[in-house]
Amino acid sequence: MNAAIPLRADVAHETSLQPALRECVARAVRRYLVDVESEPGEGLYALVMCEVESPLLREVMNWYGGNQSKAAVALGINRATLRKKLQQYGLAD
Repeated sequence: MNAAIPLRADVAHETSLQPALRECVARAVRRYLVDVESEPGEGLYALVMCEVESPLLREVMNWYGGNQSKAAVALGINRATLRKKLQQYGLAD
């Protein structure tokens, strides 16, 4: 079983991973904007959230061996919300 890394907000800002994640998102958004030139389509926020949320959920679920209760706690969301999101992205069993 994988050792759990603390995911509390007060701990997360102290790690070196947060700036790396933030920079990855910033680079991806800049690249997208350059690729679509001056006229990005509507719904950029929804596009980014979908692109980020789906792999986030998949990786956290894999990390916790499919245990939705543990994954929900790590994500800081209700288990019912996690189930809904897993279904939304086609990640439910």
